[in-house]
This record gives sequence, C-alpha cells and structure tokens, in this order.
Amino acid sequence: MFKNLRKRWRTGVVALAALGLGLGAAVYTQGASAATWPSATGTTKVTATKAVSGTLDGGLKRFVGSGALGTDSQAEGQKPLFELADGAVLKNVIIGSPAADGVHCKGSCTLQNVWWENVGEDAATFKGGSSAKYTVTGGGAKSADDKVFQHNGGGTLTVSNFEVSDFGKLYRSCGNCKTQYKRTVVLKNITATAPGKVLAGINTNFGDTATFSGITIVGDSKKKISICDRFTGNNTGKEPTKTGSGADGTFCKFSSSNITYK
Repeated sequence: MFKNLRKRWRTGVVALAALGLGLGAAVYTQGASAATWPSATGTTKVTATKAVSGTLDGGLKRFVGSGALGTDSQAEGQKPLFELADGAVLKNVIIGSPAADGVHCKGSCTLQNVWWENVGEDAATFKGGSSAKYTVTGGGAKSADDKVFQHNGGGTLTVSNFEVSDFGKLYRSCGNCKTQYKRTVVLKNITATAPGKVLAGINTNFGDTATFSGITIVGDSKKKISICDRFTGNNTGKEPTKTGSGADGTFCKFSSSNITYK
C-alpha cells in the first residue's frame, strides 16, 4: 500500500512540474543533458494492450493503464500497454501511472521521445531474435523500483539522449531466461539522477557487452551508482550470480572520461 502511495505522490509531483511547460513541450540539448520533460496534450486510458505495426505517433498524449492493465505493481508476467511488431516505431508518447509492463518489442523497434512518468514492472522489454536492433532515442523514465529496460531476446539495444531518475537498473540483460542470447547494449548521452543502483547489468558467460559514452550522473557524490555489473547468467530461472563490476575492457567498456559527476 505504501509503495503505491509513494508512486502516486511522485506522479503528482511530475504533473505539477509539467504545468510550467508549454503544452507538448520537449526541449532537447546537446550532449549528456537529455531533455526537459514534456507536458501531456491529453490522457487516454488503455484497457487492453495496443498492437503497433508501422508507426504510432502519440502526439505527446499520456497513456495510462485501466481495468486489467490498471496496476503499477512489480508482479512478473503483466501485459504491456503497447506491443510493437518487428520494425515498428512508437514516438511522442507519455506513459503515465499505472503503467503495467510498459512497452514490449517483439522484434526490432524504435522508441522515439517516449516518456515514462512512473515505471511499472519495466518501462520496455526487448524480445527480438539474435539479429534484432532496438533504438531508444530521447525520452526519459522516473520512479523505476527495479528495471527500466529489460533485454530478454537477443540483438543490440542502443539508448541515446535519455534521462533517468530514481531507478533500480537502467538496463538488464536477462539473467535467467529459458532461452539465452549474447546481448549488446550501447548507452550514450545519458543523464542519470540519484537515487539509482546500476546503469547496466550484463552476463559475461553469454558474451554480453555494454559500452558507455557521454554519461552524466547527478547527485551521487559518493558514487554509489554502479556503471556496469557483471553476472553469470543461466537458463534455469535461478537468481544469477554477480561476479564483478566496473570497467574491464572486454564486457564493460568505458573509461573515467566517459563518466561525468555533477
């Protein structure tokens, strides 16, 4: 109950802050400063998962779960608000609360200027095959108790010009999926605001790699946010074993010049 109250309070703060912006405003800046949060042009309730093929331009409307999708819990197996077919594009969308399991990509996909005001189970889950390419450009996510981006399939995810705050993990390569893959993530021009735990978690035994550039971390003077955690993954459903963290030049690829603290 208290977690739900906390989430609703955060959503209210986001809504109040949005009033100071012009309708539908989204102001981008160069480098690691990702964006200014937009205000919604309207609100649409989603009672059943929306299937997207081709391009869906939300016009910066806020979409919230209702009915069977009206949950912001961390329960596994929830359905998403949006399910993207291979090659689909979702852009100019604000996902409010409750958010259920956010967005699912069944194959390659593009998320452009998508904002999560209060992440539900996960913001987006990527489920394509080994050659899938997923792109997240612009946008941001707040209040993720656990993961923002969950990578269950294979392929490469590139996230750029993105803002995240109050989060568990920005990215996690699935540590215990029944079918495992080598996965690649590229994080560039990211602004991460504390509190937060990990920017990326990968499985070295499957050959995962994570590459970082233009990372700005705000409000973390003690450097508690881990840049990259390494795990030994499995396909049995067991909790994966953490084996290390930090740059190693092979799996976690970054140097001190790639990370700025403010």
